[in-house]
Amino acid sequence: MERNNLYPVFLKLNNLKVLIVGGGFVAEEKLTFLLKSSPDAHVTMVSPMFRDGTRELAKKGNVNLIEDYYHKKFLKGNHIIIATTDVPEVNLKVYKHCRKRGILVNVADNPPYCDFYMGGIVTKGNVKVAISTNGKSPTTAKRLRQFFEDVIPENVDDLVINLNEYRKTIQGDFEEKVETLNEFTKGLIAKKKA
Repeated sequence: MERNNLYPVFLKLNNLKVLIVGGGFVAEEKLTFLLKSSPDAHVTMVSPMFRDGTRELAKKGNVNLIEDYYHKKFLKGNHIIIATTDVPEVNLKVYKHCRKRGILVNVADNPPYCDFYMGGIVTKGNVKVAISTNGKSPTTAKRLRQFFEDVIPENVDDLVINLNEYRKTIQGDFEEKVETLNEFTKGLIAKKKA
């Protein structure tokens, strides 16, 4: 059985700069999910055209739209690049430019040219769950996201906030604090006996 060896990371996109190359439907979809998860993300998009929906989304976030064709000069100062054009040669060029500069890149719908995948994300207050199918099935990630959105209770954030307050009151070294919290939260996942 194949194994997913990806390492999940939660990025502070208000501290990083993201460039989306493209202005079509896929670019708009990527921007939508970026802003849904990180409304304060710094995003620049470069494309000779943008969908009306993209223009509206850009007004709601910290999004800079540049109407131009891709050139490697647009990579400067960006940390993460997402290539979404419908021109494979442009996407490959973006990928090669990023590899040369050590910039993380995702070429949409082309796993061999991705340093990372944009999986399904469920957010309930401070709790965020990311779902990855190793780039093999975005539809499965979407269905799992919908499942977890239904299963994880809305008030899970209350638990996180209360546990954080409780954690501040615990005395001892790190190991003792971890053990106390583990004991305290054990009941959250205890299996019911039949």
